[in-house]
Amino acid sequence: MESAEHLRNKCAACYRQFNRMEHLVEHMRTSYHSDHEPMCGICRKHCRSFESLREHLIGPLPKAECERIFKERGCHICLNILGSRNALRSHLNACQLPRTNGLAYRMANLGIYDNTRNYENAGGRVVALACKMVGGGSDGSLDLCARVCLIDEYENIIFHTYVKPQLPVTHFRYETTGIRPEMIMDAPGVRQVQRKIQEFLCNGEAMWKIRPKGGKARILVGHGLDHDLRCLEVDYPGTMIRDTAKYPPLMKTSKLSNSLKYLAKAYLGYEIQTGIQDPYEDCVATMRLYKKMKYQSHNNKVEDIPLATENRNNFASWRSNELERMSPDELLRISASDYYCWCLDS
Repeated sequence: MESAEHLRNKCAACYRQFNRMEHLVEHMRTSYHSDHEPMCGICRKHCRSFESLREHLIGPLPKAECERIFKERGCHICLNILGSRNALRSHLNACQLPRTNGLAYRMANLGIYDNTRNYENAGGRVVALACKMVGGGSDGSLDLCARVCLIDEYENIIFHTYVKPQLPVTHFRYETTGIRPEMIMDAPGVRQVQRKIQEFLCNGEAMWKIRPKGGKARILVGHGLDHDLRCLEVDYPGTMIRDTAKYPPLMKTSKLSNSLKYLAKAYLGYEIQTGIQDPYEDCVATMRLYKKMKYQSHNNKVEDIPLATENRNNFASWRSNELERMSPDELLRISASDYYCWCLDS
């Protein structure tokens, strides 16, 4: 039997136990537990990522009771627990998303498509960006952007074009890109595409005026956006970027990025990037992942935390002796996340 003192020093979020109350307080200072973390629907344990929650439910060493219930009525995609097996069957029909529709996929292969004018002065919209790279340099290892696609939150194509790199292409990587020399021969250059995308994202606002809340600038969704924007020479504020490769709940337990192919299979329920890859399909996958995370149900959706990647908690204004008199539940209530939860975009 666990002692009452031991239980008193048990973290209300991750259930770690500490010999002394001050050790629990220090743990809460550095753990940044909050209602925005993925949580087991059975034992209510908080996990740092969905991969950690997956291991808790069906990993090599799962919690036995949680594993048993999850196998009966747990969704392997969103990791939620349903009320019955019938409810689970109905839920899976909506949770397992289909691949991109064929018409939009064919449109994305037409070449240059520019619908940005129809989106002028439409503030607050969310858009997704994806690029495909060919190889430059003597060994073809230098990434050069040769194709770019931009879609809205309803999966409609806003802008699509092939891109003519500034440097000579030494490897077209045809097996994955499907790009041939004639496709980029008369394509617009990187600078022209960069100007078009930057103006569209800023939506009439000066770069230095862009703020996370309000304004007309658009939220940009993607996977590995640092690399894509660097290849396109596009500069955009980090507070307006939602990157599925860097979003903590979608990362590995070792805090490394998951591939977009894995994320689509694990959290959307279908496969992408089989054979020749299309940037439209990548855009759709990242947009769906973003919306899935955005509409997560959390108890506290008004948490006032920074959009920048800076750590912050609510313990600094409290004295140690005051914190040590609090219960684990009270400590959890004043704890805040160290990342910006996408549900706050709602």
